[in-house]
Amino acid sequence: MTVIGRGQVHVFAHAEGVSGSAVRFGEQLLHAAGPGRADPSWLLAGCGGRVMRVPEDEVAALESTIAVLAAESARPVDERSADLQRHLLSVLLLWVERWYDAERSERPEPHDAAVQLYRRFARVLERDFATHHDAAHYADALTVPPAALSQALTQASGRSTKELVTDRVMIETARLLRFSDRSVSEIAYLTGFGDPLYFSRAFKRHHGAAPSAFRDSARGLVPAR
Repeated sequence: MTVIGRGQVHVFAHAEGVSGSAVRFGEQLLHAAGPGRADPSWLLAGCGGRVMRVPEDEVAALESTIAVLAAESARPVDERSADLQRHLLSVLLLWVERWYDAERSERPEPHDAAVQLYRRFARVLERDFATHHDAAHYADALTVPPAALSQALTQASGRSTKELVTDRVMIETARLLRFSDRSVSEIAYLTGFGDPLYFSRAFKRHHGAAPSAFRDSARGLVPAR
């Protein structure tokens, strides 16, 4: 299994008689589990795809779960669709994380220290992103100098501390706009913005559309640009 994150490039060699499945998903769905839940999203960070060997005795379970996810994705959307797809996707990624750790114990990665610090950072970020947007907070929480933290995160993910914090906040704002009926002001306060107007400007700068226009487009109320 190969996990490829947003903006990454992975080259597949030509082969004969190969079959498989491609599971595509957005970050809004991935991060919808809520605080305190296992979050394997760190697997998608990095400068290239992560490849894990699937244990032979788990291949059948993996293939059947992908088949169930495909069937669920093909159903007409209802109020349970997002939750079901999220749970099935989480199962897949948590299995991948388990297989990754098993292989890493035998063959550590060249930048394993940076990867492990990124994993610790990802847990703190998931806990604190709605209340702390400053990079210094995460360096303090991890007892790492800010410059060292940003250097390690850039090595592991290609992005600095501030960029990763901003990305996570903006993923949450987009998720709430798409999947909840909260007002723009409520979403601003829930994600750590004291001023709804500042939030709207920041959201538009990041997503290319104002919050209300983004919500309409995400829900199919107006054609996406």
